[in-house]
Amino acid sequence: MTAHTDNTDNINSYRALALQVTCHAVNQASDRTEARTLMQATINRLAQQIAASIAFIGFDCRLIVLPEYFLTGFPLGESLAVWSAKACLEMNGAEYEALGKIAQQYRIFLAGNAYEIDPNFLGLYFQTCFVIDPSGTIVLRYRRLNSMFAPTPHDVWDKYLDCYGLEGVFPVAKTAIGNLAALASEEILYPEVARCLAMRGAEIFLHSTSEVYSKALTPKDAAKITRAVENQAYVVSANTAGIANSPIPFASVDGGSKIIDHRGIVLAETTTGESMAAFAEIDLAALRRDRRRPGLNNLLSRQRFELYAQSYLQSQFYPPNTMLETEVDRKHFLQTQQATIARLAELGVI
Repeated sequence: MTAHTDNTDNINSYRALALQVTCHAVNQASDRTEARTLMQATINRLAQQIAASIAFIGFDCRLIVLPEYFLTGFPLGESLAVWSAKACLEMNGAEYEALGKIAQQYRIFLAGNAYEIDPNFLGLYFQTCFVIDPSGTIVLRYRRLNSMFAPTPHDVWDKYLDCYGLEGVFPVAKTAIGNLAALASEEILYPEVARCLAMRGAEIFLHSTSEVYSKALTPKDAAKITRAVENQAYVVSANTAGIANSPIPFASVDGGSKIIDHRGIVLAETTTGESMAAFAEIDLAALRRDRRRPGLNNLLSRQRFELYAQSYLQSQFYPPNTMLETEVDRKHFLQTQQATIARLAELGVI
């Protein structure tokens, strides 16, 4: 939605951190005021943790990625209206301003993920990945396109394109530390999202997630390596260190934050608990050299997109615009998926 160009003071090498912190959920807050108090407490903790992390890692730490919905947790049965009122940020709200002050103070690019309301789409909210630059300005705002239980731009597709255009659907921020793009949580499993961002020049995928950690290779971890290799891009993936104030067992989504380079090599990884251990060097010069080097491994330059375009154009699986004209309740998401499965079975696709 928001893409920014800032090619001044370009940096060829710096450190990035996938900061693994606890998510303190706001589901049990009685109203918006109490939820905002909890969010501000989280921001205050983050300010201290970021300061300490930079002091340890070094002042060339220029990029910090935070986990998915780190301020609020996710809705647990709340209606769209209730969650919007209690837990969703305004596009120019106080929480973004407070996070912007942290970015300014420590001269970092600060990335994260939050639920957000948009005055163009009353009654809905979007799960939004954002990047704040060292001036405190939001330079990237990406709305999650694939979600099981939350509205997405695809659900209001025609109007969303009218408001923001296709470049607003797949934004890439061209900054002093590289071309930044965001992926939300399970969207790492959708190769088309990363590919559309790579088509627009993305060099570093900022992946805010909240997922199960395992010593065995999970589908999401396999996908992180795959997205890095097939797009010749870095992946900075920050997971939660558990979710507090929730009926879900605390450590269900805890651990495995990592940084992967454009060759698919895991440069840094942490296990469970709050941690700053997942930090590594982002070598933009090496990435750009490899992207311009002819040969078998230059996968990005060997893409033949025309081969696939017609198949995508003639196929419809999950339908667009299902939330464009009418209010929906939470049953809508599962019912739409069930109808899609039935139609695909009838067509013989599945």
